[in-house]
Amino acid sequence: MHPTLTHVALHVPDLDACVTFYEQFCRMQVIHQRAGKGSRIVWMAEPGKEHSFIFVIMPGGQARQLAADDYSHFGFAMANRAEVDRIAERARQAGCLIWEPRDEPYPVGYYCGLRDPAGNYVEFSYGQPLGPGAEHMPLA
Repeated sequence: MHPTLTHVALHVPDLDACVTFYEQFCRMQVIHQRAGKGSRIVWMAEPGKEHSFIFVIMPGGQARQLAADDYSHFGFAMANRAEVDRIAERARQAGCLIWEPRDEPYPVGYYCGLRDPAGNYVEFSYGQPLGPGAEHMPLA
C-alpha cells in the first residue's frame, strides 16, 4: 500500500476560536473530541470526508507569525467566483481577510485569503485544477 494523506494536526493557542472559525468559514464539522493535551483534542472534517481527511486541533500552540512573503496556507475550493467574494466579505467584516480577492494566471485562479485565530492562512479559490469541477480542467 502507498502512503495516503489522512490528516493535518495543529497546535493552537485558542482551541474554541479555531473550531468556530473552521465551522463558520470552511463548513467543517467536529466529528470527534476527547480529553487530552490540557483540555481536549478535536477532529474536524468536511461533510462526507470524515474518513478521508481531517484536521486534528489541539490546544497549547503559539500563534503563527508568518512573514509578509510567506504564502503557506490551507486551500479550499469554491464552486464559483461569487462564493469567493462572499467569503471575502464575511472575512472583511470579521477582520480576518488578508488577501483581497484577485485573479492569478492558471493554475492559481481566483482566490482570497483569511487568517485563522492561530495565525494560519486559509485560501478560498475558484478555477484551480483541484476540487469541484476540476475533472474538467487539464493539469498541464
